[in-house]
Amino acid sequence: MLRLFRTASPNLQGIILNLLAILIFTLMDALAKHLILQGYHALQVVWMRYLGQTALITILILPRLGTVLRTHHPVMQGLRSVLQFASSAFFFIALPFISLASATAISDINPVLITLGAGLFLGERLGPRRLVAIAVALTGAMIIIRPGSELFSPAALLPLACAFSFAAFALITRAMGPGESLWTSLFYSALFGTLITTAILPFIWTPIRLNDIAGFLGIGILGTLGQLCLIRAYATAPASVIAPFGYSGIVLATLWGFLFFAERPDAMTILGALVIVGAGLYVWHREAQLARRGRP
Repeated sequence: MLRLFRTASPNLQGIILNLLAILIFTLMDALAKHLILQGYHALQVVWMRYLGQTALITILILPRLGTVLRTHHPVMQGLRSVLQFASSAFFFIALPFISLASATAISDINPVLITLGAGLFLGERLGPRRLVAIAVALTGAMIIIRPGSELFSPAALLPLACAFSFAAFALITRAMGPGESLWTSLFYSALFGTLITTAILPFIWTPIRLNDIAGFLGIGILGTLGQLCLIRAYATAPASVIAPFGYSGIVLATLWGFLFFAERPDAMTILGALVIVGAGLYVWHREAQLARRGRP
């Protein structure tokens, strides 16, 4: 399996890594919602997400810490760290107020923002097939985010802010490209999130119960693995190729919401999910065809 991945085109590698990151992040979101519903403040959960990432990365890079700390883009790394933290904070704070699938559906508007940003700011070519796939996927999202639902409450503004923050974060990650060390990006974003939430922690702290320790540790581990896959995905393939697959998070979040929180999707949610999956599979098929023909 690993050999097949290594021989795949950069576009397909980016798609695979992005899908894996989405799977990990949606599981992390479900675990975060569980902890928040247990009475912990959302920012306390965000704190553990970044503390775990900082600890694990520091252990892994300790022998070469001096090298990892050197960055070619200090300003971009700082801005990227701020945007990633904002994205996590906005999303986690929204979880007590709206369903996991609803929050994910709103925040998953970000692939459209990423694709538009890639064309406007990164000069990436947007072919008609990619634009159609993104439009179809957005249509599926709109079927889920229909007028008159709970999504039009003030809490819906939080995952919307998450979408804008994440789109900007993804574009900056892509702009830095493969020249910037993956570990450098991971370390700085984790460190910033840890410092900010640690400063806030005394005002929101709730003692962690023994049976919730594993959940908090899981948040840190999943956040690190997901971030690793995400950075590599956007450094490997153009943002406009990866963007349509961001909508798969809606499908996964709907599944976790049903399995873990008894949040039953209705017929329109299922229809929207099918439209999103169909758009993603089409783009995957198209990229696979181009790879077999040896075309860029």
